[in-house]
Amino acid sequence: MTKTATDWLTLADVVERTGESLGRVRRLLDERQLIGSRRNGPFQIPAVFLVEDHPLGSLRGTVIVLQDAGFSDDEAIDWLLTPEESIGLAPIEALLAGRKSEVRRVAQALA
Repeated sequence: MTKTATDWLTLADVVERTGESLGRVRRLLDERQLIGSRRNGPFQIPAVFLVEDHPLGSLRGTVIVLQDAGFSDDEAIDWLLTPEESIGLAPIEALLAGRKSEVRRVAQALA
């Protein structure tokens, strides 16, 4: 299955897009409102996790459910971007469509 296409943003890109300070962006990461990866070199965050230049509100709770199920940040990102058969599309696309409960139910079943 093909992953949801997304640009990847560096911390500097996120600072520029959100208008937040670097310290605030780091807090968003610490608070799990955003997650990112170093898989392609420098630390980057999928652009699809930002909506109107703010973190997607339903992302934090979903990331926490995935972490509770034992997922690393990289695994959580992969799961969010990869179509999930039981949802019918990538979980991030379902979150963007307001289907948070369904996504979290599927995520909880992974534990």
